[in-house]
Amino acid sequence: MPTRIRLQRKGKKGRPYYHVVVADSRAPRDGKYIERIGAYDPNQNPAFIEIDNDKCLDWLQKGAQPSDTCRAILSYTGVVYRNHLLNGVKKGAFSQEEAERRFDIWKNEKTTKIEAKRSKLAEGKTDAEKARIAAENKKAAEKAAAISAKLAAASAPPAEAATEEAPAAEGEAPAAE
Repeated sequence: MPTRIRLQRKGKKGRPYYHVVVADSRAPRDGKYIERIGAYDPNQNPAFIEIDNDKCLDWLQKGAQPSDTCRAILSYTGVVYRNHLLNGVKKGAFSQEEAERRFDIWKNEKTTKIEAKRSKLAEGKTDAEKARIAAENKKAAEKAAAISAKLAAASAPPAEAATEEAPAAEGEAPAAE
């Protein structure tokens, strides 16, 4: 029975949420599966990924083939790299301790990258909020200045307009006769 590690779609229309499952490759996408090994939510930034690393690694060692998207998710979480290191230990390329050391180094680097992205997104969010507030304040100040200019213009011209309209009205009357 060829097994696949793949995504099973859940959630509403336009708001997908996925379960990472191990299933027979002949089963339908949202149909019967052997075991649920994680979850993936692409609606968040960065995407929410929850994987049971030990179960997933066990299935990879048994020969389960991940789909393209699941391979990317498993690579992101480090399961594929850990599988690679364990295969190197089996072949005698290096010891188990060396494999664990390499994986720990990789995991620490990955964690710092993810935290940097989260802090950058949070910082960008606050910067965008400050820029939006500044733009609203500028717009409100321009609107207030325009209203005060209209009021100033409206209070001064009526006296001048009345004196200008009176002679024009007198001049038009004889021409019409």
